[in-house]
Amino acid sequence: MGDISPRRDDRDLIAGTLDMLILQALSRAPAHGYAIARFIEDASADVLRVEEGALYPALHRLEVRGEVRSQWGTSENNRRAKYYRLTVLGRRALHTEASQWRRLSAAVTRVMQTA
Repeated sequence: MGDISPRRDDRDLIAGTLDMLILQALSRAPAHGYAIARFIEDASADVLRVEEGALYPALHRLEVRGEVRSQWGTSENNRRAKYYRLTVLGRRALHTEASQWRRLSAAVTRVMQTA
């Protein structure tokens, strides 16, 4: 657990969303791991923090599933870095996951708004 951990009690619900967040980050442009983590942190206004111990296994999992591809390149700091890019399969997965997330989060919101 603990893929993304703003607070301990948030881990279980949020843990299953890491793959979707990575795919969303890569939908903008290919990126290396650190840039993916920074995008998620910045886009969430620093509420979500992605730890390396969760990020790289998730990237590997996405690569095995064929949703991302990787290749070595040079980072903006002139260091060797593995860059990940979204595949067609990854775009489809992102669309499916995002639709399911919107449906789930709307349902939770409706429940929480009841008296």
